[in-house]
Amino acid sequence: MDRIRWRTGSPRRRWNRTSGWLLWFMWGLLLVMLVRGAVFYLDEHGGKKAGQMERLEDTPLKVTAGEQGVQVSAEPVIAAKEKAIEPASQAKPPKAQVSSNKKPAQTISSYDRMWVNVYLTEEKRIEKMPIELYVRGVLAGEMPIDFELEALKAQAIAARTYIYKRLQQHDRSGLDGKAEMADVNDTVMNQVYVPLGRLLSRWDGTAKETNLAKLNEAIEQTKGQIVTYEGEPIQASFFSTSNGYTENASDYWDMDLPYLRSVASPWDKTISPNYKETVTMTLKSFSAKLGVKQSAVRQMRILDTTEGKRIKTVMIGREKFSGREIREKLGLASSQFIWTILDDEIRITTFGYGHGVGMSQWGANGMAKNGQSAGQILAHYYTGTKLEKAAGLVD
Repeated sequence: MDRIRWRTGSPRRRWNRTSGWLLWFMWGLLLVMLVRGAVFYLDEHGGKKAGQMERLEDTPLKVTAGEQGVQVSAEPVIAAKEKAIEPASQAKPPKAQVSSNKKPAQTISSYDRMWVNVYLTEEKRIEKMPIELYVRGVLAGEMPIDFELEALKAQAIAARTYIYKRLQQHDRSGLDGKAEMADVNDTVMNQVYVPLGRLLSRWDGTAKETNLAKLNEAIEQTKGQIVTYEGEPIQASFFSTSNGYTENASDYWDMDLPYLRSVASPWDKTISPNYKETVTMTLKSFSAKLGVKQSAVRQMRILDTTEGKRIKTVMIGREKFSGREIREKLGLASSQFIWTILDDEIRITTFGYGHGVGMSQWGANGMAKNGQSAGQILAHYYTGTKLEKAAGLVD
């Protein structure tokens, strides 16, 4: 009965109950509006900043990925260096970060787009890479890592000049077979090149990290630099050790280049382990390699020498030989040599190591030890030259 009476009570009682429910409904609606207003206010003032910080934290990762995309073959040491500077970019607004992502693609130079195809003789395949990574591989193959940094930088510039000139002239001389599809091979025929995989396994532990960092530093500090003469890249020849002087190009090769002139290189004698070498062979072997009579060897004499103090011409019997011919046919270290004949043997002592034209690598290290810069080293060995940015010549 009570429940029936509650539902069928008087009109006044029903109105009081109805107005009570309506009042609670209005208060609830007002409360919802207040809460939504507060949320909207926080979104407009506090929430926007929080969202912005989240986007800023994501942006450096995107920038780094864009930069790394240019250097596909870069090894972990370089990647670690770039990640180490990422926090500096967090202070920039998002729009600036977006534009920085696009900038490398817009400003990349013709030089940066130069790639080198290297024929790996042992693996019988071609490896392709950006020019700067190629130069790093040559630096690792051509000069000891414990040399002074300025000597390494000079070598990097010489190696870069060599490949730049070759690419510029579309020169593929000296290549045959499968190698004809490449720009260079990885031997002394062009420049000794160490592939990335082999380079990463060359050292262990802390030595690996230290040496790779040193190689990268030499490359980064000289990026794009080449040696020019009258605005053109030079024939940047180099060799291991001088006899105290470098050689005129015309005295060793059939070319006369004004920047490849004989200069003093006194540092080699005191620091290079390759400065002096003695080999012994039988007179029979000696004469056979030169194609002369064994009896004529005993009357061998020097007719003249070069400006670089090396043997220019030798007379053996009625035959004349250049110092270069003697060196190459006998496999000697240098074309400066003396000899002694004892019974049926000849003992030959050479001074220096290599053809002697251009930059002496051990001489460069000696200059660096004396405080000379890479630029000063190159100016000494390449007469009348200067350093230029390759990018400017290409573009």
